[in-house]
Amino acid sequence: MIAVPFLAALVVSVSLTAPATASPPCGAEARARLLAPPGPDDDTVSLTCSIRLRPGDRIARKILLEGSAASGVTLDCAGATLGRTDPPPAFSDFAVEIRSRQPTPGSPHWERPVDVTLRDCTILGNVRIWGMGLNGQGEAVRQSSRRPGHTERAQGAAPSRIRILDSRLTALGAIPLYLAPGVTGVTLSGSTLDGTSSAVALYLDAESGGNTITNNTFAVSAGREMVAVDGSARNTITGNRFVLGARGGIHLYRNCGEGGTVRHQTPSDNLITGNSFRQTGLWRSEPVKVGSRGGWGWTMNCDADAGYPFGSSLDDDDHATGNVVEGNRVE
Repeated sequence: MIAVPFLAALVVSVSLTAPATASPPCGAEARARLLAPPGPDDDTVSLTCSIRLRPGDRIARKILLEGSAASGVTLDCAGATLGRTDPPPAFSDFAVEIRSRQPTPGSPHWERPVDVTLRDCTILGNVRIWGMGLNGQGEAVRQSSRRPGHTERAQGAAPSRIRILDSRLTALGAIPLYLAPGVTGVTLSGSTLDGTSSAVALYLDAESGGNTITNNTFAVSAGREMVAVDGSARNTITGNRFVLGARGGIHLYRNCGEGGTVRHQTPSDNLITGNSFRQTGLWRSEPVKVGSRGGWGWTMNCDADAGYPFGSSLDDDDHATGNVVEGNRVE
């Protein structure tokens, strides 16, 4: 593992107190719609009010929190279950989707949700938080990446200050928690991620940053490393417990060229401390790997973003600098 002297400036302080904005409480009609079984053309509930569920509640509808109308919403599940296993969800079927609304004609501004809280939820499937695009290959992300100032634009367009607290996310094949390009200020705390993912348990995508991952248990049967820090910066990953198979724990890298998108930000200034890694199986992988790709594109398409004088178009290397990796232990 790589360790550099502790830098106080790297510590990201995130408050778990009440959100800066608060939505009104849901009425009986909104509660009834949440609890109603989904129909063939009516399987999503757009939530714009705060609600506390009951422990035995099961929400089979997809929950959508979109745009500024969802700002300040608190979904306190009180142990209730969100998502369903029958039929098994497709990769694009999100149990919970927190997303920005595209700019209206003539306006450059994305309408994003802030101060959203999910508490004490059992979530079957995956949670996606996104702004300009579902991932780094989204069309709006790609177009923005070809101009200077992309990181600031992506972060200004994406949801921010999202809290997932004391919950359980069970993967059903897809990545259980995905922070798409530009997402900032997410707190995942006191939660468990388990189940099976063909990829990772947690993905921090390009241009995201300032997220806090603390006091969680990662026990997903993953096809890759447990946590991907892909061009994401200034995150705090501390006090977590990782149950690893033959795969790695936390990898810091920068995808180069995938989808023709220029990656501007590097996986830098992250704080990874006080985590424990329990390894099982015969193969012992690295718990934390900084600069895991070293300019070699996992999808072999580093040249797809060629032609621009900045970011991964200019230099394919990871450039993972200023990361603090210390005080972690392997069991």
